Amino acid sequence: MRSRSFAIFALFLVQLLYGLNYTFAKVIMNGNFVKPFALTVLRVGGATILFWLFSFLMPSEKIERKDYFKFFVAAIFGVVINMLLFLKGIELTTPIHAASIVTITPVIILILSALILNEKITKLKIVGVAFAFSGAIVLTVYGKSVRLGDNIALGNTFVFINAISYSVYIILIKQLTSKYHPFTFIKWLFLFGFFMVLPFGYPELQDIEWYGFTPYITFAVIFVVIGATFGTYLLNPIALSKLKASTVGVFIYLQPVIAGLFAILMGADAVDAIKIIAMVLIFSGVYLVSIKPKKTP
Repeated sequence: MRSRSFAIFALFLVQLLYGLNYTFAKVIMNGNFVKPFALTVLRVGGATILFWLFSFLMPSEKIERKDYFKFFVAAIFGVVINMLLFLKGIELTTPIHAASIVTITPVIILILSALILNEKITKLKIVGVAFAFSGAIVLTVYGKSVRLGDNIALGNTFVFINAISYSVYIILIKQLTSKYHPFTFIKWLFLFGFFMVLPFGYPELQDIEWYGFTPYITFAVIFVVIGATFGTYLLNPIALSKLKASTVGVFIYLQPVIAGLFAILMGADAVDAIKIIAMVLIFSGVYLVSIKPKKTP
């Protein structure tokens, strides 16, 4: 029971860290302190160092030579496309928009599972898919921002592609995560990912004026690297190992709520009728997709 309670706490902490990350990342990028691709390099590079340092405390695990290519492909979808477009999207859209679109991930995973793994889709799930994507379209077409420099349509598109990329990554790693310890998997995933994001972010890294960082911006960068990257990837396997997938799926609803409340508190976003309508459509769709069909006797 204690282990389950800790797993639930870990899962809540993951959603809290992700929820706060939207505003912290946006403040860093929109303040022109660190550009999106440079922040991705800092995020992936910092987490890679921490994962490899912690790996020395874990039992060593041998990787089969044929699996290195699988790690490479997983890193393309789970780190490179996922993180580069996620931060670029947040730069252009609002925290509430981004967090709401990310909740569509279970819906995309369902569709990919049907196409790639031949899993059956019920009529109820098809309705759920329609609801969720309708909400995403409403946000993208009609959504507005409190910041004049934002490009909602482009930013939402980037976040949506990020969600698709992450969903492909989830499908791809099923075999690897059952074969290797989560820590072994993650440290290699990030190492491959770091060398792939470096060419994209290196020019922007050279433009960073470190002396111009305020204490708040310094804290925000540390939070994005340690909290929203290293912390979440460390806590997620704990939650997944003790809880059902359906339980984990329900917690994704917390992310836009936390992101929205924190963004409004920090003045980075505001709630309007369009966002409420879109969020209701998305939440309803994800809920319908997550319902398990009753087994026939």
